[in-house]
This record gives sequence, structure tokens and C-alpha cells, in this order.
Amino acid sequence: MEERLFQTARDIHGLYPHVHIWGFPIATYLFLGGLAAGILLFATLYYLKGKEDDMPFTVKIAPIFTFWFVIIGLMLLVYDLHHPKYVLELFTTFRIESPMSWGAWTLAAVSVLSLLWPLSYIDDIEAYLHERDWHKLDSVTIFVRNLEHKWLIPHFIIMMFRKYRRFFAWILLFLSIILGIYTGILLSAFNAHPLWNNSILGPLFLTSGVSTGSAFVMWLSNNKKERKLMSTIDMALIAVELFFIIHMIMGMQAGPEAYKQAAHLFLGGEFTVIFWVVFVGMGLVLPFLLEALELGGKHIPPALPALLVLVGGFLFRIIMVAAGQMSEYPF
Repeated sequence: MEERLFQTARDIHGLYPHVHIWGFPIATYLFLGGLAAGILLFATLYYLKGKEDDMPFTVKIAPIFTFWFVIIGLMLLVYDLHHPKYVLELFTTFRIESPMSWGAWTLAAVSVLSLLWPLSYIDDIEAYLHERDWHKLDSVTIFVRNLEHKWLIPHFIIMMFRKYRRFFAWILLFLSIILGIYTGILLSAFNAHPLWNNSILGPLFLTSGVSTGSAFVMWLSNNKKERKLMSTIDMALIAVELFFIIHMIMGMQAGPEAYKQAAHLFLGGEFTVIFWVVFVGMGLVLPFLLEALELGGKHIPPALPALLVLVGGFLFRIIMVAAGQMSEYPF
């Protein structure tokens, strides 16, 4: 009697019973990318509307953080790829049909422009920080100035950027929208996972990213008018985000069996409580109510709804990355 041994994909660690390839680094990368996109979108939009003096934190100060958010996100992406020596190929090759290629080039352009944007406002940034007694950040402005004075970034480049700032603002506005949508399209391009294979993920991730951007400004700005405007915008964004989420769940429920099983992860499955109670309840509905009360005249610490939105946005990425890898088509 001849004995034969058959080995299948079920014997490969990380692929059965569910795929477990992406984890915390990718979720963090998606969150930081969306947050950077939201901050840059508001900065460029209100600059183009001529509000740079009325909304100084939104236009001039908040973009300081975007460069670091993008760089940290890229480092996490490289770490998760496990083959750093091949990363350079993402930035030397462009494939128009590849979401990863679009994302790599968009991140490269955003990282450069998001560094030049605050450099063009360095004098205003220093004055703002001293006005708020944020002297601990003096080391940051000194570092930024050294980039110019030590010729790492030639002075004429900064002067050119300042001269044509409106032109670059339009480019950054466009790139910020691309970056925000890309964080969702990156997942939706994986057809093998029903939860991710959803055309609504791009707009949903963009809305969520812009919402976290408004929350970031609302949290750190000391301008009441600025905070109030961002709070109003964030309420509208939360309403749109809830609409997209409900639409996504309903669409999966009306689809084939694999999509119904993916929706079940949030409708009785293991992600039900953390999705609806923690993310939707505490990360969307609760900050919406707190912002409504604040706009109605109640005293609500601005940091509270802002931090809830930021934590909720981060949790949303963790849930979508983890649940998406568990959703699959039957054998």
C-alpha cells in the first residue's frame, strides 16, 4: 500500500482559518495617512479662501505635524513589507493600474510639499508658538530653520514655494484628497476579501480622515472661532460617515452569501460590540452629541470630543484591517 502526503494552503501559518498578514503597523499607517490628508485639506482649502490670518492654526501650525505623520507612516509601511531593499522600486516605477503605486508616489509628493509648507511660514509659526508659551517646541523650529541654513533645503526653493504658494496649495489640496481616498482604495483593491472589495471604502476612509483632521485642529487650536467652525464641520462629516457605514452594511447584506457573511462580522459576529458600541457609539455618536451641546452653549472641553474622534478613527482602521482579513469567499 502506497502512502501519499498532500499539503495544502491550510497548512500554511497565517492563512488558515483566516489570513493574518496585516496588523497594527498597517492600521496605524492608514490612520496617519488619513489624518495627514485631513490636516492638509483644511490648511490648503482655507488658505485658498484667504483665511490664513483668521485660522492661523489650521493653515500655518497644524501642517507642521503632517510631515512627521507621513514619515512615520512610511516607516511603518517599510517595516511591514519585510523586504526594505525592494521599497525603492515603489518610487522608481509607476503603474497606473496599481493602487500601491499611486499611494507610493502620492506619499512621496506629499512628504516633500508638507515639509515646504510650514517652512514657508516659519516666522509666523515661531510667533504663534511664543504667543502660546509653547517654548518646548522651540527645538522643532530650530531644527526646521537648520534645514534651510545648512543647505539641506536651499533657500531659493523655500522662496520659490512662498512666491507660488497658491499654485502649490492647489496641488496639495488635490494630493490630500488622493491620499485620503487611497487609504480606502488600498484595501478595496483586494478582491479576495468581500469586506474590503467595496467601492464605498474610498469615500468612507476619506471622510473619516478629514474628520480626524478637523478633530486635530479642534483639539489644539486656541482660537474659539476656529474651534467652533471645525466642530460644525466635524458634525457634518460624522453624519456623512455614519451614512456611508450604514450604506456599506446594507449593501453587503443585499449581496451574495460571502458579503452577507462579511456583514455578519458586525451584525452578531465577533466585531459587533467593538464596532457598534466602541467605534460608532463612542467614536462617532458621542462626540457628535458633545459637539452639538457645545455649539448649543454648554461648556464642553474641546479636547474631549476631539480625542474621541481621533481614537475612534484609529480604532476604525484596526477593525477594518482585522475584520477584512477574516472575510473570505468559501472554498
